[in-house]
Amino acid sequence: METQNEIDYGRIQKAIEYLKLNYKLQPSLEDIAEHVNLSPFHFQRMFKDWAGVTPKQFLQYLSIEHAKSILNAQQSTLFDVAYETGLSGTSRLHDLFVKVEGMTPGEYKNGGQELQINYSFAESPFGTIIVASTAKGICHIAFADEGDDVAFEELKRRFPNAAYKRFLDRIQQNAVFIFTQDWSKLAEIKLHLKGTAFQLKVWEALLKIPIGGLTTYGKLAGMVQSPKASRAIGSAVASNPVAFLIPCHRVIKSNGEIGEYHWNSQRKNAMIGWEAAKSEVSG
Repeated sequence: METQNEIDYGRIQKAIEYLKLNYKLQPSLEDIAEHVNLSPFHFQRMFKDWAGVTPKQFLQYLSIEHAKSILNAQQSTLFDVAYETGLSGTSRLHDLFVKVEGMTPGEYKNGGQELQINYSFAESPFGTIIVASTAKGICHIAFADEGDDVAFEELKRRFPNAAYKRFLDRIQQNAVFIFTQDWSKLAEIKLHLKGTAFQLKVWEALLKIPIGGLTTYGKLAGMVQSPKASRAIGSAVASNPVAFLIPCHRVIKSNGEIGEYHWNSQRKNAMIGWEAAKSEVSG
């Protein structure tokens, strides 16, 4: 059974898709609300509670012009500076709290044998997620769109030989806490990831893209000093095992289009717009 959070997010997602498809027609609040089967009053309130801005303001953050302006203003060196210094106050980058540790070759090859993995399910602004952790850190976050059982089976395919326990530990709690934006209470988040050396390098580069920021596959290739490896970069981005915390959703096409996303392009639109709105408010 869907939770109220999932129902509300489903309506948000449907509204964003409608706006993206019909923005040239400048649909009214009434048109959008009718499309998601809500009154204009309730839809406006629900959307502002979720995003902090109006639907039309939100659409501005998803425009190609907005994306291009961000891409033109940012260079890879700025990502490095942001990663090293962070921002002040409530707009501080959550990425500063994330540290990556790769699994040992043995752990990588044996499918997690002798690893104890705790996992749980949680609500996020973008739907239900499964969160899993080892003693060293978060090893997996994914959206559970097809239900808890399917999400758990996907986790087990990543670590077929691990021991599993459905248990919400402090590592998971801290990771999920990221969505509240309450930086003063957030301890360092550590990631314990299974990946090749190249994948880990790409994932670490993704962590340098600030919230509200965007980059392209070409620029990301430059950040990892592999300017001719755009295809390999794309494969590493698509293999990201930790949704949202490793922000592969911040990688877009060079022409400013949002592009595809492992957990569906509508969710990617929602994430980019939501982060842009939060960044604008706190910046």
